[in-house]
Amino acid sequence: MTTGELRETVTYGVAIAVPEPHASHLRGKRCEFGDPEGERVPTHVTLVPPTATSPAEIESVRAVLATIGAAHQPFTMRLDGTDTFAPVSPVAFVAVAEGADETTRLADDVRERLATGEPDFPFHPHVTVAHHLDRSSLDQACEELAGFTAEFPVRDFVLFCHDGAGWHVDTRFPLG
Repeated sequence: MTTGELRETVTYGVAIAVPEPHASHLRGKRCEFGDPEGERVPTHVTLVPPTATSPAEIESVRAVLATIGAAHQPFTMRLDGTDTFAPVSPVAFVAVAEGADETTRLADDVRERLATGEPDFPFHPHVTVAHHLDRSSLDQACEELAGFTAEFPVRDFVLFCHDGAGWHVDTRFPLG
C-alpha cells in the first residue's frame, strides 16, 4: 500500500493471546510441522475468527470489546494434550483443559455484541499447532505435543488487526 492509499476494509480477529514462553514454543513447533502460517499468526485461542469491517467501524469494535472485558473476570487457562478436527477440518491443536467454559462465555459475548454471527464450526477453544497440512503431518503434531502442558492467568484478551503483511496486536482489553 502506498502513501495516500486508503484501505477499504480492516481485517481483525479477537483472541486470547498465549503468553511467553509458551507462545514462542508452540509457534516454533507449528513452523517445524510445515504450517506456512506459523510465522505470521501469533499463538492464540480464537474468540472471533478473521472478520472484515470498515476503517470507520474499528473504533466502535474497540469500544464494544472494552465493555465486554469489564464484564468478565480473569481466569486460569491450562493447555494440556492434543487432538485434531480431521477429517472435518485439517487442524491439529493443543486442547484447553481448564478455562474452556470461561473462554466460551467470553467468545459468545464477543460474537453476540459484535454481531459476527455463528462460526463456521461449533466453538471449541483450542490453540492451533498445524493447519491445512496432510493427515500424517497433523498426526505428527498431535504426537509430538501430546505431553505439552501450560498454565497461565488470563487477564485480558486481544484485538488483532492484519496490516497486509501480518497480524499485530491492536489493543489489549483487561478482564474485570
